[in-house]
Amino acid sequence: MSRILMCFPEGRHKALTLSYDDGKLADRRLVDIFNRNGLKGTFHLNSGLFGPIDKVGADEVKSLYEGHEVSAHTLTHPTIARCPNEQIVYEIMEDRRNLESLVGYTVRGMSYPNGSYNRRIKDLMPGLGIEYARVVPSSGNYGMPDDWYEWQPTCHHNRDLMKHAEEFVSLQKSQYLYLMYVWGHSYEFDMDNNWELMEQFGQYIGGKSDIWYCTNIELVDYTKAFEGLRFSAGLSFVYNPSTLSVWLNVDGRAVEVKGGEQISF
Repeated sequence: MSRILMCFPEGRHKALTLSYDDGKLADRRLVDIFNRNGLKGTFHLNSGLFGPIDKVGADEVKSLYEGHEVSAHTLTHPTIARCPNEQIVYEIMEDRRNLESLVGYTVRGMSYPNGSYNRRIKDLMPGLGIEYARVVPSSGNYGMPDDWYEWQPTCHHNRDLMKHAEEFVSLQKSQYLYLMYVWGHSYEFDMDNNWELMEQFGQYIGGKSDIWYCTNIELVDYTKAFEGLRFSAGLSFVYNPSTLSVWLNVDGRAVEVKGGEQISF
């Protein structure tokens, strides 16, 4: 019987994703850093708050975040644990509708505004078309999430970012899957006058062949595609019913299972 492990694309065992909230104008500089270093981010936006001079405008959203992910953050950023279900539904669905009309794809993730969530809110998410939601408390670790609706990042960028980056780069045990998840607000770099931190981080961690650079939803979709694989009872073949390629480590070698394909081991 074959020994089979999940891999990230191209057989990698490490992934990096970044997540930034609120859609302030400083996102322009942050996206530029990401693009120059091959990083990919998810940007959680409040579509009901477009317009003030310190915010990205609706007409800029599609072009600015191209190649990254636009995600929900509720329409007007309320503390939703204090809201009735009807308001929560309105805040999320209107935000989705507005953002989808701008970017032309389905918005399926979010971060909780003000870090506000509870079990009641988590239970609403699947019915609202939301497949993941990021929380504020950080884990300090590099593991995969076990609850997509309470997705803990590794760290905020102001909490030992380069220390975490160095630890992450040094991780070499291929029997594990490692995920580094950084979050924050781009305007904090202006407030703290520390843009050089993200410049340093991007230059240090970008362009590494053993890291998959992905958005939040790309990681969710890929993980669900792996979980949806149909293995034979004897692990002698597998069928991939999804449209995504999934990579496996089979007895120490990287194997791609393309969407719609069945392969034998």
